[in-house]
Amino acid sequence: MTVAEELIPETPDESEEPIKQRKNGLYPGVSDELAENMKSGWADTELRDLEPIPQAAETAARRAALSARFPGERLVIPAGNLKTRSNDTEYAFRASVEYAYLTGNQTEDGVLVLEPTDGGHEATIYLLPRSDRENGEFWLDGQGELWVGRRHSLTEAGTLYGTPASDVRELAGALREATGPVRVVRGYDAGIEAALTDKVTAERDEELRVFLSEARLVKDEFEVGELQKAVDSTVRGFEDVVKVLDKAEATSERYIEGTFFLRARVEGNDLGYGTIAAAGPHACTLHWVRNDGAVRSGELLLLDAGVETHTYYTADVTRTLPINGRFSDLQRKIYDAVYEAQEAGIAAVKPGAKYRDFHDAAQRVLAEKLVEWGLVEGPVERVLELGLQRRWTLHGTGHMLGMDVHDCAAARVEAYVDGVLEPGMCLTVEPGLYFQADDLTVPEEYRGIGVRIEDDILVTEDGNRNLSAALPRRSDEVEAWMASLKG
Repeated sequence: MTVAEELIPETPDESEEPIKQRKNGLYPGVSDELAENMKSGWADTELRDLEPIPQAAETAARRAALSARFPGERLVIPAGNLKTRSNDTEYAFRASVEYAYLTGNQTEDGVLVLEPTDGGHEATIYLLPRSDRENGEFWLDGQGELWVGRRHSLTEAGTLYGTPASDVRELAGALREATGPVRVVRGYDAGIEAALTDKVTAERDEELRVFLSEARLVKDEFEVGELQKAVDSTVRGFEDVVKVLDKAEATSERYIEGTFFLRARVEGNDLGYGTIAAAGPHACTLHWVRNDGAVRSGELLLLDAGVETHTYYTADVTRTLPINGRFSDLQRKIYDAVYEAQEAGIAAVKPGAKYRDFHDAAQRVLAEKLVEWGLVEGPVERVLELGLQRRWTLHGTGHMLGMDVHDCAAARVEAYVDGVLEPGMCLTVEPGLYFQADDLTVPEEYRGIGVRIEDDILVTEDGNRNLSAALPRRSDEVEAWMASLKG
């Protein structure tokens, strides 16, 4: 028996429940006359000429791979629910990556269910239907259409996403009655998890999460195209920032953050992560997102930012820029060392290479520079063996990139960090040197200088492609680029 056949709600239909009103709303109630008036006089707005979403073929293939991995088991993948920001306002919703990856849908409360059949699985997407006009939900409820916008009908959703669509409000009751093995992606929908509490185990559910994380390691053609879109918009966002550095000097790092955010919202869905607009010594704080500091001529700006596309794929790019357009001699020396390390790291990205190779290549260059400058005692092999360079390099040299900025994070270690690179993988290469303002082990002139250079690298059949190559990296090219934008 399928979930659709088992749909027997345990609670009254939502349409029979009263619409909650604000405690201090200016209208204490609704007259019978007004309620009746609001039920009628509305045009038919059903969309009948829809086409499947562009990635429908890819999401179908992803569901097929999932089906093949877990035959005979019911699989439940929720989108998640709205999260309260304060009182009766919510954070902007972002569907779970697992759900969006398998469906292309991004609406709150959605759930994908793969129901086992003799030949594999039958997929159904469970969604909230159009707002009810009979009970007044569409204009009285805080999530009704006249408050937050029109939802797709279930028929429209079926066309868009290539799967039958059903009413999600009835799903929890059906799942409580369902029999047979079940797995659910945890952490997104407490109501769905509660309905399955006696049917699932943490170990089995983790296997599902790990599989879906590893499935994203190799990007398909659609995903590569989306990543390139994200990077191209990000490049334009960096250009926007350079053009207004004088305004940032008159205000703060917030001007840089806001400038980049405008590009992200105009051309994409959002930022892929909180923008790091770190000027001066703030560049030595790896995830500086307060962005409330001063922007001063003569210092460096470390800008780590990425646009997220409408399909959730994000860029992740960093450039360290001289705020006045010219590197000082010491800034250039440190910057060029990081550039040389990045060059070594990028060269190590190729099919068949170990994932760790690019990190090791970049760290070796940085360790050599630190020994050469007399900041740490050699030989280089000793420095690397003991990890002594990490006082100034701090972080790993990159990570997988995709629908999450740190993509595929739940993958097994042997499939990710101890794995081998394959064509279609996309990762960042981002070495850095950070000399903290209070580090007494380095000469005073080094203190407060932080440099990171980061690019998004696609593994190809014969090597790699730098998706963010349109942004200059070499120090002299950076200066010329900045001058051309300011001029």
